[in-house]
Amino acid sequence: MTQTVLVTGATSGFGRACAEIFAKKGWDLVVCGRRMDRLKDLQKTFKQVAVHAVQCDVRERTQVEALVKGLPKSHGDIDLLINNAGLALGMKPAQDAKLEDWEIMVDTNIKGLMYVTHALLPNMVRRGRGHIINMGSIAGSWPYPGGNTYGATKAFVGQFSNNLRADLHGTGVRVSTIEPGLAESEFSVVRFHGDRKQADAVYEGTEPLTPVDIAEMVYWLADRPAHVNINRLEVMPVCQSWGPFSINRNSV
Repeated sequence: MTQTVLVTGATSGFGRACAEIFAKKGWDLVVCGRRMDRLKDLQKTFKQVAVHAVQCDVRERTQVEALVKGLPKSHGDIDLLINNAGLALGMKPAQDAKLEDWEIMVDTNIKGLMYVTHALLPNMVRRGRGHIINMGSIAGSWPYPGGNTYGATKAFVGQFSNNLRADLHGTGVRVSTIEPGLAESEFSVVRFHGDRKQADAVYEGTEPLTPVDIAEMVYWLADRPAHVNINRLEVMPVCQSWGPFSINRNSV
């Protein structure tokens, strides 16, 4: 039986890589994002499976609800939701950060994830099966200077996922979170408001994770037997680990 996956933020990075690997594995796709030209490209690329593309900004609740209500019969039962849409904006300390950037991160990383999850959950519960994989980040567990609101939104993703597991106990619906560390995609370009030079400097001299690395792990999570639930998967490149606690030695 062909299964169907819905990928948010499918136009680039982790989302596009996830769409590619699931298409190769024979899953039908529902792909959504804000750039329709890239979604149409996905439809042209993955001719071996049925691809339903919807232009949707997950920050807009009405658009999310319309996406789910408008799913064609062929794609009406979503077996897997990959809540990938998300972003970071800026790396200034909290006292210098733009409030508008904070609001966009909250609206996308928290509210958008909630809107899509809430819209799809009832049908998964009714069918007694389904899987939600939420894209978290090591920033949700490990703070760093400039991470402020981004890290807080990803901490929400982790705890929201845990509570979903508690609520869905006995329904047959699975919930997993994957929490990547340093990974090279359009992420840093967006974070630095299009400054490619600043974004490239983040990865200079490193071998970061790639979108394909993450997509393969997402597929592995989804491909576990139905009685197996991987709650949380944290992953870093070998070049990344933890540093010592910061100490201000000039404090009085």
